[in-house]
Amino acid sequence: MTKSNKNAKIKTPMLDELEKGPWPSFVTDLKNFSRKKPALKQLLGQLEQSYEERVNHWDGTVLNLLGYGGGVIARYSDLKEQFPDVAQFHTIRIIEPSAWVYSTEALRELCDISEKHSAGILQLHGMTGDILMLGSNNEQTVEAGEALMEKGWDLGGSGGALRTLACCVGPARCEMSCFDTLGLTKYITDTFISELHRPELPYKFKFKISGCANDCACSMQRCDMPIIGTWRDKIQVDPEEVTRFIDERGERSVINTVINRCPTDCMTLKDGQLEIDDKNCVHCMHCINVMHKALAIGRDRGVTILLGGKRTLKIGDTMGSVLVPFMKMETEEDWEQLTDLVRRIWDFWGEHGMEHERVGEFIDRIGLGTFLDGVGLEPDPQMVLHPRTNSYIKFEEYTRPLMAGEEPSTPAVVDKELDGKETAS
Repeated sequence: MTKSNKNAKIKTPMLDELEKGPWPSFVTDLKNFSRKKPALKQLLGQLEQSYEERVNHWDGTVLNLLGYGGGVIARYSDLKEQFPDVAQFHTIRIIEPSAWVYSTEALRELCDISEKHSAGILQLHGMTGDILMLGSNNEQTVEAGEALMEKGWDLGGSGGALRTLACCVGPARCEMSCFDTLGLTKYITDTFISELHRPELPYKFKFKISGCANDCACSMQRCDMPIIGTWRDKIQVDPEEVTRFIDERGERSVINTVINRCPTDCMTLKDGQLEIDDKNCVHCMHCINVMHKALAIGRDRGVTILLGGKRTLKIGDTMGSVLVPFMKMETEEDWEQLTDLVRRIWDFWGEHGMEHERVGEFIDRIGLGTFLDGVGLEPDPQMVLHPRTNSYIKFEEYTRPLMAGEEPSTPAVVDKELDGKETAS
């Protein structure tokens, strides 16, 4: 498309297929919005060409604003002569409120700034957790950044930096939350705001914070340091509600939907009441989710801190594994203990990590023992990623003295068992 015919009708047969079927389509939304923002027609044209050619026509980099070393992902089209109105189509990352709780006034502010200084497209809370404002050029990006900061919004993280935090709704709406997810998210953000704005780490570092093992922030799959609420005493049991639940559902239903689905078989039904072997409970919360009136989380609450989760990069998808089995998270002193641990991890990883090496990949390369020494943590059995897969046990081996008349070419090797007896191998 040349400048002389840039207003010609753009045909999008492949994108049109995405409008078929019962579900809402982003293609339909963009077509409707293009009546107000004509540049979106060219955006659809470039996307159609990408679908046809199976080629991504965007070149990406980080665009800095004054005082910020990250937060804006610059997108430059290599089809700028064909689609000049979307030659620059940048993404501005904005820090969202804790637990994604907005007022209508705040949402209207974002919409007004987006329509004035960009293409008017907002994406909320994907893998990054940020609000994404799409479609600004170099000049508009600076204007949008100033408008956002005037209204109290702040830019999110990008590059080798702390990324924007995300958390579940926590105690604001959920009785299963074991700690204040919203308060901790704001505290970590405020404490490390410099590391979020100015990249200085080997690569990205993400927190996602969930109030309980239901993990509504999907932290174990999507971040370097998941912080997940838990408890270390007994599950609270309301006998009357247990009886009511059994009367309504029947014992067989309770056995099938609760007891038989316990991963450690720590629950039994005896004389119409549940008995729980709390020492063997792994706090998966399935029973509490099903019998949410009869059972509740324990009273001695805190968090489990994991480390090393991420999506595909050098060694593929990984899930976080336990770093700190239990830590109280009730006071500011507890929060400071957590941020002190984070600083030690960043110092050691920053000193010895390779460029574009996530912290989980760093641990995989140097070994967990070396990493724990570097950050000053004692090893704990709960840090084991998974049980060993080799079922054979290596016992001490030795050669017994030769018996009378025995040839030295055929030594008899024996295993020394734990009880001190010897058996020929």
